Amino acid sequence: MSPTEAATNRQGAAPLGRRERNKLRVKERLYSSAITLFAEQGYDETSIDEIVERADVARGTFFNYFQRKEDLLGAWGEKRRDALLATLAADGCGADSAVGQLRHCMTTLSRINEGHRQETNSLLMAWVRAGRPLLEDPYLAELFARIAGDGIRSGEFHTRFTADQIGHALRDLYLGALYRWCGRPDAAPDQLAHELMGTLDLVLDGVQAAHGPRD
Repeated sequence: MSPTEAATNRQGAAPLGRRERNKLRVKERLYSSAITLFAEQGYDETSIDEIVERADVARGTFFNYFQRKEDLLGAWGEKRRDALLATLAADGCGADSAVGQLRHCMTTLSRINEGHRQETNSLLMAWVRAGRPLLEDPYLAELFARIAGDGIRSGEFHTRFTADQIGHALRDLYLGALYRWCGRPDAAPDQLAHELMGTLDLVLDGVQAAHGPRD
């Protein structure tokens, strides 16, 4: 079963018919072909004609699933979100403390990016130029804020900061570290993870209550 089919067969979901399954396969083939080409030769350098040729479908088929090439950037962002949330769910909370959960999130984010280095390098700036950080739901800030809320309620974090403040600060710092990492193609494999941990520690030094547990 492909990842697309597996995603449609979650508990409680109605089984898809053959036509719907075929549509999902074609959409996945278009997406995979596009991402491969973007990683190989760059987002701007890749045309829709090249994508449909790689996917072995008619040009008109592309527009049945994506209105424009830019829509693939939104799909890329969604798949990265789903990969993060699926990994976190599979691992459980990752730690009992809010600090441990935040570190687990940053570690997972670094692995996702480092595992798809060329893809991230090719697509991140195109994603930014398309305004996606403003257009898409700030799911990372929301995820960080939920964990920070747990930390505030448990006494790990100062009450003078709101969960939303901490969540947005961590998202902004994460994106900044990611931009810098993408701008350094010769960076060591673990450099992103090292920078993300340092960034997180910087925030934690400011928000942790003196008596809060440190992981």
